[in-house]
Amino acid sequence: MPSPAEPDPRPLTGEPLAIDLLNTRWIDAAGRHDLLDSLDGTALWLNTPLVRDTLGGARVPAGRDTQERLRQARAALDEAVADPAHPTPAAVTAVNDVLAHGRLRQVLGPGGPATMPEVDNPAWLPGWAAVTDFLRLMADRPDRIRACGNPQCVLHFYDVSKNGTRRWCSMSGCGNRAKAQRHYARHYRE
Repeated sequence: MPSPAEPDPRPLTGEPLAIDLLNTRWIDAAGRHDLLDSLDGTALWLNTPLVRDTLGGARVPAGRDTQERLRQARAALDEAVADPAHPTPAAVTAVNDVLAHGRLRQVLGPGGPATMPEVDNPAWLPGWAAVTDFLRLMADRPDRIRACGNPQCVLHFYDVSKNGTRRWCSMSGCGNRAKAQRHYARHYRE
């Protein structure tokens, strides 16, 4: 697994925080990968600009406690992402179990009003923030939270295309493979 100083090895980054946490697992030619399998991978994810910016500079140690809380949050997102518009009772319970560990508090700071997250244990902050972000995506456009159209791919994305017809985690990866397979099937049928 990578060390926090190495570049992010994941094939899809740049998605909203909730989706980015889901995409800490991926499959490529070398097999299955899970960034949260190691403390180095957990530290790498915690130190991505997306996570650092979302947490407002809060430093969360990449220890076993944080790693386990992130896995629990990701498992809750796995349950909920199956059908974001109609979550199952298990998904509702899993998501609410993570959300129970934090809240947003209104404060007046030197720069004016602000909203600050509070969690019962700092290890919950990144996972709680990711699940909170998922609620934002659900409130905005739950139909745009999607799994890649490639059945061998485990990645997800938030479709921000104008007409909402994106099917692949990336056109250069899964999209091109699907086009090549269709081309081969059309031209080389027996």
